[in-house]
Amino acid sequence: MGEQPETEIDPATFRRIAEIVYQKAGIVLNAQKEALVVARIGKRMRRLGITHFRDYLRLLEESPEHEEPVEMLNAISTNVTQFFREPKHFEHLAGWLAQWRQEGRTRFRFWCAAAASGEEACSVAMVVRENLPADCDVRILATDLSTRALAEAREGVYAASDMKTVPEAFVRRYFVCEQNESGRRYRVSPALAGMITFARLNLAQTPYAMRGPFDAIFCRNAMIYFDDTVRRRLLDECWRLLRSGGYLVVGSAESLAGLPTGFRNVAPSVYARL
Repeated sequence: MGEQPETEIDPATFRRIAEIVYQKAGIVLNAQKEALVVARIGKRMRRLGITHFRDYLRLLEESPEHEEPVEMLNAISTNVTQFFREPKHFEHLAGWLAQWRQEGRTRFRFWCAAAASGEEACSVAMVVRENLPADCDVRILATDLSTRALAEAREGVYAASDMKTVPEAFVRRYFVCEQNESGRRYRVSPALAGMITFARLNLAQTPYAMRGPFDAIFCRNAMIYFDDTVRRRLLDECWRLLRSGGYLVVGSAESLAGLPTGFRNVAPSVYARL
């Protein structure tokens, strides 16, 4: 058995890794995040057989952009999510869909900006299916920084424990139950999966490579990792990509207060582009 990675990181190495994370992803790692960095990068070092953080930093700086920096961001990223997280947001979505249908609209576009392993995008798709006729033209773009999370999202398979926040009728309607040696798991139905496109996107690197316009953008629990400079760029892009009358949904712990935007707050953590 090889030597285990060191459990402490010297201040200069931590600062340099934090600089790289900020440069590549806009994520702010202050001193309070040192234990998180040691734990998560330590796991990556263990897989690579690297003992010292200085050696890992050297690998990081010498590696091609699409290799170790991506793996490092996979390790650093926090991908906490669940189906129908912050349920009030999905109640708002159902109301918007009903209103838009009354206006005669049949084409709808949505963006989940920090999609993690796919639960949010699937939740949006289920609400859409419940509230729109099947012949409506609906597309959901789901993006994330983490290639690891996106691989899980594209597979579309969830453990039984992940389904606790999904109504039983939705489980029967939109998932296929499978049984394997480790127990039951649930696969997203083709009808639901066909509505969603998953893609890697770095929210800190603007402008984004899409045109919109979107009817609603779910950008929840992403801005908490950024400083005001990155937040402003992100919000400028959300404004560009939303249609007039569209909605931006952020996390309940997030606010646009103090940031110069044209958005109008219409409900807790919900903003309109008027």
